[in-house]
Amino acid sequence: MEKKKSYGVLIAGAILLILGIILAVITHNNSYQESVAYGSQLSDVKAQLEEVGASIEAINAGTATGDLDALNAQKDELSAQKSTLSDEKLSAERPYSYSLVLVFFAILLTIKGLYNAIAGVPSAEKKVDVTRLAQAGLLAALCYIGFAFLKFDIPVPGSLEKTAVHFGNVFCVLAALLLGGYWGGLAGAVGMTIADLTTAYVTSAPKTFLLKLCIGLIVGLVAHKIFHLSAEHPKKYVARVTILASVCGMAFNIVADPLVGYFYKTYLLGVPQDISKALAKIATGVTAFNAVWAVVLATVLYLALRPALKKAGLFHEM
Repeated sequence: MEKKKSYGVLIAGAILLILGIILAVITHNNSYQESVAYGSQLSDVKAQLEEVGASIEAINAGTATGDLDALNAQKDELSAQKSTLSDEKLSAERPYSYSLVLVFFAILLTIKGLYNAIAGVPSAEKKVDVTRLAQAGLLAALCYIGFAFLKFDIPVPGSLEKTAVHFGNVFCVLAALLLGGYWGGLAGAVGMTIADLTTAYVTSAPKTFLLKLCIGLIVGLVAHKIFHLSAEHPKKYVARVTILASVCGMAFNIVADPLVGYFYKTYLLGVPQDISKALAKIATGVTAFNAVWAVVLATVLYLALRPALKKAGLFHEM
């Protein structure tokens, strides 16, 4: 098919990249610094709350004396202050996180634009596959639900940071198995990023966008570009390739998530190195745990959905 060079995506990516960098600098110097101040106040309130809680426990145990009513009133006041500071900190973090997501998206768009400018794009118009687009939207929604609602938070001792055990990666992998690396990766990236942006993990959204897109691309590469999973194969072959592709995507995540997370939090968010290291260590174990059931559940779901989608005429051959 004849190809022609295209510069539209490159221009759009470059403009968005410049805009994103400007916004990131502005929001980092303003709202994000406010969030850091709120974080410092929140740490102090949490420490006071722990001291008051320990005093109440000591009085109830009979090992100390004091005004229990006054301590309970102080505890309620500190709890309300903690909730208010948490909300204010989260609101102040959002503008910087949004701008970083824009920067990461613009970088990917610019790379795509460079490819179009160098290698060219097909001159014939290609119709958008509405079915695949709808399925990508559905899987993005499942990725969102898998993280926003089906998660268990794990706080990092001595800090305000935390990580989570969740089901989001299950649908990230499933999306790439069903739709291919490009559409599946975008579904996972969009769904999980929105989940971060609408929860207390807002500062992790830019990192999530990049990593989940990479998971989808890797799973899609192994499953469809190397082993042609969507073609007709024996059931054992399909099962083996599904497991292999899922393992490759999750193996990448086990290594990349804590590593990228460490540099991201240290150099873009300004988190102290000792806390970033502690979070990276915890994230390694949690990510490995998430990876295991992501491989198992994504494989089970894909093997169950494959014949059903074929029968309904909704299965996509890559």
